Amino acid sequence: MPVNQDAMRAIINATHGQPFDVLGAKTEKVKGRDTLFIRSFHPEAETLEVIDEAGKSLAKGKKLDGAGFFEADLGTAKLKGRYRLRLSNAGGTWEIDDPYSFESLLSGYDLHLMGEGNLQRLWERLGAHVAERNGVKGVEFAVWAPSARRVSVVGDFNSWDGRRHPMRKHEGNGIWELFIPGLEPGQNYKYEILPPQGSVCLLKTDPLAFQVELPPKTASRVASGIAHEWHDGAWMDARKNWNYLENPISIYEMHFGSWRHRFDGGERSLSYREMADELAAYLKEMGYTHVELLPISEHPFYGSWGYQTINLFAPTGRYGSPEDLKVFVDAMHQNGIGVLLDWVPAHFPSDSYGLSEFDGTHLYEHADPRQGRHPEWGTLIFNYGRNEVRNYLTASALFWLDQYHFDGLRVDAVASMLYLDYSRKAGEWVPNRFGGKENLEAVEFLKQLNTIVGEKYPGALMIAEESTSWSGVSRPVYLGGLGFSMKWNMGWMHDILEFFQKDPIYRKYHSNKLTFSMLYAYSENFVLALSHDEVVHGKGSLLNKMPGDSWQKRANLRSLLGFMYGHPGKKLNFMGAELGQWREWNHDTQLDWNLLDYEEHRGIQRWVRDLNNLYRNEPSLYELDFKPEGFQWIDCSDVDHSVYSFVRFAKDRRDFTVFVCNLTPEPHEGYRIGVPEACWYEEVLNSDAGIYGGSNMGNGGGVQAEPQQWQAFGSSMSITLPPLSVTVFKPRR
Repeated sequence: MPVNQDAMRAIINATHGQPFDVLGAKTEKVKGRDTLFIRSFHPEAETLEVIDEAGKSLAKGKKLDGAGFFEADLGTAKLKGRYRLRLSNAGGTWEIDDPYSFESLLSGYDLHLMGEGNLQRLWERLGAHVAERNGVKGVEFAVWAPSARRVSVVGDFNSWDGRRHPMRKHEGNGIWELFIPGLEPGQNYKYEILPPQGSVCLLKTDPLAFQVELPPKTASRVASGIAHEWHDGAWMDARKNWNYLENPISIYEMHFGSWRHRFDGGERSLSYREMADELAAYLKEMGYTHVELLPISEHPFYGSWGYQTINLFAPTGRYGSPEDLKVFVDAMHQNGIGVLLDWVPAHFPSDSYGLSEFDGTHLYEHADPRQGRHPEWGTLIFNYGRNEVRNYLTASALFWLDQYHFDGLRVDAVASMLYLDYSRKAGEWVPNRFGGKENLEAVEFLKQLNTIVGEKYPGALMIAEESTSWSGVSRPVYLGGLGFSMKWNMGWMHDILEFFQKDPIYRKYHSNKLTFSMLYAYSENFVLALSHDEVVHGKGSLLNKMPGDSWQKRANLRSLLGFMYGHPGKKLNFMGAELGQWREWNHDTQLDWNLLDYEEHRGIQRWVRDLNNLYRNEPSLYELDFKPEGFQWIDCSDVDHSVYSFVRFAKDRRDFTVFVCNLTPEPHEGYRIGVPEACWYEEVLNSDAGIYGGSNMGNGGGVQAEPQQWQAFGSSMSITLPPLSVTVFKPRR
C-alpha cells in the first residue's frame, strides 16, 4: 500500500509534526497480509536500497517523488537485526543507519519529571549526547519546544536542510528528540523550528548545548562525551564538611579574558589551561582562598563581560574547550583554591538565535513586556512561574556544580528578580496576585534552588548580589529566608567608597558612612565586596577614587583595604586593585602589570598579600564574622580626627586583634586607646610601613599596655598613629 500522499507531502515540505508516523519500518495490511515497508526521505540520493547488517540487499527502494521520498516493499519478510540504507547519486554510493529505526530515548518518568519541573539532571536528557544505540554510534538530540509544529536537527552533516532530520515529538510535554547515527563530537548543529503560525522557520541554538562555536558564530557543537579524570577528590571530600561561616573567605574576583595576555604573534587572552598554572601560583602567593569568575557561560557580546549570556550550559570557547575548563578548576583545587562562578538567571539577551520566542511563542520569557522585558538592560526576563523554565535554570546551576566542580555560584542581579517594579515606573509593571510588588514565583524559585543545592552539594556557596533591604536573603528557607549562604553588602560598599572619596578635611562630617554598617552587620551573612562594578563606566579605579596627591591616594587605598579586612564579613576584591591601577578596568586589555616595576605599586600588592595572610591566620578575623560578639568598638566618636578603633574577637575571647585607623594625613603621637588586657601588643601590620610605600612611622614593633582605665576598657596603651593609616596589634603574653 503506497504511503499516504498527504503524509508524504508533509515530510517533503517539512511540515509533518510526527515524522516517525511516516518514516522508518512500518507494517501494514496489504490484501489481508502484514506487509513490511521502509520509507525514507533523502533529497540528495538518486537510488535507495535496504540492506541487512552484512550488506545483503533486502529490497530496492522506489522513488515516489522527485524530491527524494523512497519506499521499499519487503513483503512479508521479518527483519532479523537492524537494517541499513545504501544510497547513491552521481557522486558515489554510501551507507547509513536509518535514524527512524530507533526507539525513543526518553522514558515516561523523565517526561513526567520535566513536566512538573523536577528533572534536576536535565542536562542528561536534553541537549546533544554522544551515544551508542543497538551497537550503532551517533548522537542523541533532545529539545523542549512544545508549540512548534515541526523541529529538525540541522548542521554541516545534512547541509543545514530542515527536511532531512525532523524529530519525534512527545505530545505530553513538547520534547522533541532524535538519534542520528554516525555523528561524532565536533559537529556543528542547530534546531530548525517551524513555529505555530506562519511558514518562516526559526534557527535556534540548543538551550542545553555543552559547547558552542566561537563567537560571532552561533552554532551549537556536539561536545565530547569523555569524562574528565578529576584529581581533586581530597578537596571535594573536605568541602562537604566545611563550615563557611567560621572560616576565612577572601575572594579574588576576575574577568578571565583581561587578567593577563599573551603576545605570541599577536595579543590574546590566556587559555583555561594556561591560566590554571599562572593563576593558581599567583593566588597562593597573594593569600586568597577563592577566585570568582565573571560569567564564562557563552555570550555573544564580549563587552557584556558575560552578563548577557545565551548558553547557560556551555562555557565560552574563547579560552578553550569544556575539558580545558575542567582542567582549570581541577588545578585550582589541587592548589587549595576554591572556584566560584558568576551565574546569571535574572535575564537573557533577545538575540534571535537564542531563547527569545524559542518555539515561536514566549516560551522562556513572559509574553507581557511589563513582566518579560527589562527596561534598563534591554534583555528578556525568565518566566519563573513556568515549571519547565524553573527546571531549566535549576539544572543549569546544578550542572556547573556537578560537572565542573565549581565551589559555588554568585547569583547576579537578585534584586531584579525579587521585585516586579525593578527599574519600572508606575503603570509599567504588573502586581502579584496580592497586589504587591514582590515576584512570588522568583522567590519560590530561589528558595527551591538554594534548598536543592544545600542537599545535593554540601559546602557549595550560594552568594546573592542583592542591593535592597529584602529580609532574610542569607537566612535558611525553613526560617522564612531565601536560603543563600551569603549576600554582598552593597550598602557597605557604597558608603565606604563615598567616605574614602571625601577629602580628609571633610570626613568628620561623614563619619556615619564609615560606622553605619555596624548597625546591620549581623542581619545577613555579608561579603564585603569591592567589585568590578565600582571600577567601570567612568567611575575610575579604586586608586583614582582616592583624594590627594599620588602618595595620599596610595595611602588612602591601603587604609581602605585595611579597614575592610578588619570589618566583619568575608572579603572580595576585584583584580587590579592589588596593583594600584590608575586607570579603570578595560575588558579589552590586560591588567597594568607593568606597574609592578615601581616600588610604590609593589608596596600595595605586598599590603594586600600581607592582609590576606593575616586574615587567614587569625581566627579573630573570621570565626565570628556573623555574630555580634566578634566585634567591639574601642572608639568611633573621635570624628574630629577621623580616628576609629575596634577589636575583633575569636571564639576564644583571649584571642583578639586590635585595629586603629587614622583617616587623615595628620599623624598623632601619644594617642591613647583602651584595650582588653594589660600586656605587650605587637604591631603586626602597619599600612604606613616603608615596605608598603608609606612614611615608615610606627610603634617600633609594639607597645606595652597599662592597667589604666580608658574608654570602655580597664587597660589602655599610648600609640603613634601614622598618617592615613591602618595599624593592627596583637596581644603577646
